[in-house]
Amino acid sequence: MIIGSEQVGKRLDVFVSEELQITRSSAQIMIESGLVSVCGRVQAKNYRLREGDEVEIEPMEPKELEVLPENIPLDIVYEDEDIIVINKPSGMVVHPANGNESGTLVNALLYHCKDSLSGINGVIRPGIVHRIDKDTSGLLVVAKNDEAHVFLSSLLKDHGIKRVYHAVLVGHLRERTGTVNAPIARHSIDRKKMAVVAGGKEAITHYEVISEYPSFTYAKMELETGRTHQIRVHMSYIGHPIMGDTTYGGGKTQLERANASLLNGQMLHAKILSFPHPKTGEILTFECELPDNFKTMLERLEKL
Repeated sequence: MIIGSEQVGKRLDVFVSEELQITRSSAQIMIESGLVSVCGRVQAKNYRLREGDEVEIEPMEPKELEVLPENIPLDIVYEDEDIIVINKPSGMVVHPANGNESGTLVNALLYHCKDSLSGINGVIRPGIVHRIDKDTSGLLVVAKNDEAHVFLSSLLKDHGIKRVYHAVLVGHLRERTGTVNAPIARHSIDRKKMAVVAGGKEAITHYEVISEYPSFTYAKMELETGRTHQIRVHMSYIGHPIMGDTTYGGGKTQLERANASLLNGQMLHAKILSFPHPKTGEILTFECELPDNFKTMLERLEKL
């Protein structure tokens, strides 16, 4: 990875933590183990990045993860014997991985649900039908048994689950409503990122403007497909990255920099979730409020 102007001056451990989406302490362990080099040389964890530096990160040897129940509060929107719908806060990882072995939604679900989670995805992702990025908040449904999991996964594959997100975008969209139909795959250079790539998997996002402010737009997006980082990639692709999304081009405006502590990642919220119940077939529709920091940002935009 070649360091650009936006990363100049950043500590090496902070950069590695953000790139790999791991804790800073885990990043420091990697650096101290010699797994991170800058222009071919091992540097200290507090090394300040310079423009043009080439950072290489070797993967750590995978280790067996033990996923333990943790008494973490959950914002439960709905629950029965088949499913549980959660309003996930920004900053929470959905399932464990190296560097994020605890504090995840799965750890919390194991404590709350005990043995009542689908086992289809194994011990790391029990019950997880679909995911939301760490720094995205909002609704997701979890299966509490295998039958529900199979039903919901099939729905998801056939575009039978309605998912509507709200976001603040940088700039103004050319049309108030529209569709982005552009295939998505792994970025050719930065494998932690996704990108619009010819020959990638089909990805379709519908959008509609809710409000416009000086230099920013409040909009809603409905997913027709569900690729990794889909909305973030698509909005960046059409020139309007999500506010605060430094991975895909956001975070560069003066307003974003001035409100960095309020943003805590991208301003993207999974607001509406609707699907047939796996057992009864009844259409269930859930809607959750915007998180406080999102509402505060909209209030500040109103005053511009």
